[in-house]
Amino acid sequence: MMETNKDPLGILLRSKRETTRFQVLVEVAEHQPSIRQQEVAEKLGVTPQAISEYIRDLSDDGLISAEGRGRYVVTRKGIEWVLQSAEQLESYARHIRRDIIQQVAIWAAIAAEDLKKGDEVGVFMKGGWLLAGRERQAAMGVAIDDAEKGTDIGVARLNGIIEHTEGTVCVCKVPRIERGGSRSIEKERLYKIVQKAEIIGAVGVEAYMALKRSGIRSDMFYGAREGVIEAAFHGMNCAIIVVDSELTDFIKRLETAGLSYTIHDLAAQ
Repeated sequence: MMETNKDPLGILLRSKRETTRFQVLVEVAEHQPSIRQQEVAEKLGVTPQAISEYIRDLSDDGLISAEGRGRYVVTRKGIEWVLQSAEQLESYARHIRRDIIQQVAIWAAIAAEDLKKGDEVGVFMKGGWLLAGRERQAAMGVAIDDAEKGTDIGVARLNGIIEHTEGTVCVCKVPRIERGGSRSIEKERLYKIVQKAEIIGAVGVEAYMALKRSGIRSDMFYGAREGVIEAAFHGMNCAIIVVDSELTDFIKRLETAGLSYTIHDLAAQ
């Protein structure tokens, strides 16, 4: 009797090589004894040379046997390995359904008004927060308990798309200390830019001091890059003050995230 792997991932899903070996072996089992390596390569997205190497490897391990040119069959040992690997995949799928999906089946939101257990609620984004209220929205669910306005509430059976608009990011560049740092910026310009921002972050000591010299409190310093990006994803308009040596990397991060941004050079002219 085969021993069940308690690890839901198992070696099969931890190793790309093992995953491909499994796929090649399944293809051999499905099409044996005549195997067209070119077709298998195209199906799996690898080169024919890679398929040849995998077949040789599977043969050396006794999982398949050759019966002439281009003819292979899966051995008893190979069948047992396929079954064991399939069991790992089934175990992982059960883990996803039972342990993962159930965890996200209930969404945490803030009650926009007093709600009762069983109320049908609309879920929407406002001010960077997920809210639930009785007004119909594009995403609807059911309250799992009573909740007073302004408190957290669980929403089950959520259906639809939660509508929200991503925020923009104003990126303000500050010279590094060798070029004057916070002492060489246009403070009034900085002040005007951040007035429209709901979240303000700083990257670099020079950036933090630029805000302080302008009488502006920073909401984020440590982890400001990711914090500002997360806030923008949740619909918040943000301003981030960045020392010039960090600017390029942060712009690349914004490009990757697909967020809208503007760049402002605060260096005094």
